[in-house]
Amino acid sequence: MSKIGRRPINISDVEVKVDGQKVSYKGKEASGEHVLPTFLQAKTENGELCISFKDKPDKKFVRENKQFWGLHRALLANKIGGAKKPFEKQVRITGLGFKVQVSGPKLNFSLGFSHKIDLQMPKGVTIDVDKTGQILTFKSAQKDVLGEICDAVRSLRPPEPYKGTGIKLAEEVIIRKAGKAKA
Repeated sequence: MSKIGRRPINISDVEVKVDGQKVSYKGKEASGEHVLPTFLQAKTENGELCISFKDKPDKKFVRENKQFWGLHRALLANKIGGAKKPFEKQVRITGLGFKVQVSGPKLNFSLGFSHKIDLQMPKGVTIDVDKTGQILTFKSAQKDVLGEICDAVRSLRPPEPYKGTGIKLAEEVIIRKAGKAKA
């Protein structure tokens, strides 16, 4: 059974205020709030934020709701972590003539199709493209939004296993297949 909910969250460099079920945070990169379920409570002590059950619940209640304890602790830790320093993911485009250009809030992809593909960037996400147009670096204070946009970019042309061309995350490993054997 997971014990993630017990771990405290480091809140140095972030201003955190607990008001009942509402946890407000403000850092140099982002600010916002997170609402906890009614059976959880948050406390700040010694530069750490601890989440625990409100009252002393019985074992059956803990067994049924322990998953939400860990979930809200992880969500809150990601939000506070993004308020300190933005999350970053790198996407690589591999293939002859495959590239991307940034034009305002849109990305224009040339991926070997008969047409170019336009993708609208969500608010709060910044992008850096190298001069070749094949290495994209996405940054955002919201980890979930960052993952969604990287997945949307990857789904435009997933990597294929024979030549390795397509769009992949930088840390992703593509298992290559052998082509046809000559007779």
